[in-house]
Amino acid sequence: MSGLIPRRRGGLAWCTAMLLPYVLLSAAAPQTVRGGSAGTSALEWRPCGEPAQRGFECATFDVPLDYGHPAGDAIHLAVIRRKATSPSERIGSLFFNPGGPGGAGTAALPAWYERFPAGLRQRFDIVSWDPRGVGRSTAVHCFRNAEEATAWWARQPAGFPVGEKERQAWFAGRADLASGCRQRASTLLPHVSTPDSARDLDRLRNAVGDRQLNYWGISYGTFLGAVYANLFPDKVRGLLLDGNVDPRGYAGGAMNSEPRLTTSLRMGSDLGSAATLGQFLELCGQAAASRCAFSAGSPQATRAKLAVLMQRLQRQPVEEWTYAKTVDALRTALYFVDPGWTDAAEMLQELWQGRVPRMPAPPSSRTYPGFEQEAAVVCSESPNPRVRSRYAELEAFSAARAGDLGRRWVWDYEWCAQWPATAAHRYTGPWNRPTAHPVLVVNPTYDPATSYQAAEAMARELADARLLTLHGYGHTALVNPSACVNLYAVRYFTTGALPPVGASCRQDTPPFTPAKPIGGIAAGGGGLANAHNVPREPLAPLHGPGTAQR
Repeated sequence: MSGLIPRRRGGLAWCTAMLLPYVLLSAAAPQTVRGGSAGTSALEWRPCGEPAQRGFECATFDVPLDYGHPAGDAIHLAVIRRKATSPSERIGSLFFNPGGPGGAGTAALPAWYERFPAGLRQRFDIVSWDPRGVGRSTAVHCFRNAEEATAWWARQPAGFPVGEKERQAWFAGRADLASGCRQRASTLLPHVSTPDSARDLDRLRNAVGDRQLNYWGISYGTFLGAVYANLFPDKVRGLLLDGNVDPRGYAGGAMNSEPRLTTSLRMGSDLGSAATLGQFLELCGQAAASRCAFSAGSPQATRAKLAVLMQRLQRQPVEEWTYAKTVDALRTALYFVDPGWTDAAEMLQELWQGRVPRMPAPPSSRTYPGFEQEAAVVCSESPNPRVRSRYAELEAFSAARAGDLGRRWVWDYEWCAQWPATAAHRYTGPWNRPTAHPVLVVNPTYDPATSYQAAEAMARELADARLLTLHGYGHTALVNPSACVNLYAVRYFTTGALPPVGASCRQDTPPFTPAKPIGGIAAGGGGLANAHNVPREPLAPLHGPGTAQR
């Protein structure tokens, strides 16, 4: 999932990711647990301090370290918002989680704010936060400083380990990481799980004065939304889950038994990536080289061209561009149709011609990168094999069913083999507690991190959910936009109306085509077919000043 926020060479990108220009690093405060209980006062907003956050307001909010002992020690959350642009029509707050796990909302919201439909920006304060353990909140730091963290990462094989020598270096690096986490973050690590974050979210909902929650979660944020829906079902006003995690696949079984598969393989992320790469090659092969630089004139020839390139890179890298680094970069680029797919084609063509691809300069090492913050959540609550040799076996298994990208997904979770902590509070179900209002599930049909099948599982598991299909590509609808999805999202959050059963949408800009909207709601007819059947009864108004339902 690494979610929607793909980290440097890492993670669920789910996912992940993410998704800021290609990298989202966190400027984080290290673990600081303060004595005294968390307060319940309202948030005190003030203008944010960084140029990228201009126009946004920031606040900090104390929550209990351990919800099993809520009157005990406290940690803080960094919170950010952009106020509704039409205050007289304001409905309430819409909370946003950017995925990961490990996605920092204080960085993601300013970057992605304009991607939210104008109708939501007008009528809701858009609010996000750095979840506990992440970013500017009380954060997991397993290294003394940013320089030490960056140097550790640079010693690790790029992408994933290839061959026994690199595997041993990978294992040794992860052992060093586990040791640092045990030494520097032992108090915090058992308390960064998803149910802990769900309880934080409910306190934030209360702090902004909303009786019920409005929430848009992407990638891993869909799992957080599902946990919230089942811990606080009566507090659900609107949950939009975009780019979905299979909740049973992520939660897995007991932490003290050896699982057969990694988190990613249980969720089918490798299969989703393989299917999406297949579409990338199909559409690239159909396009002219002026639109897709890697095109070989037909889908079949383009697929063969990639196979030859990968074999060539396994024998001889192009300078630092190894086979594994190329697989990793390709996987991440598939998250974003525009410009990721075009950039991926150019990258592959450069390598085909024996040239080093042009890439953005790496971020400054003065900013703490937070590589370990994704692992802190996943490894504490989602079972992964503890036997090191199992990962090479699973790599072969995933490669057989999903090709090159399958190898990368397996190694995302190897650091869990030595992780030094287990969540004090896990959530493994039930998933079907009736919510006060229904949930809207949205997913692209070709998502390289959270497959469409995972979205079907999410909709099936929840007590009352409607699946809106986005016929398209990439990770989540938010960052691969559809005016059609946005229209349904505005209706859902402002009136409670769900799309018709079986409704589907298309992306505004398909891959390798001129950038122009194609729009349309495919629900059994033309552009707005069945729109007259969408219920328009308003939901109960939110309580508090300025939150009347219109």
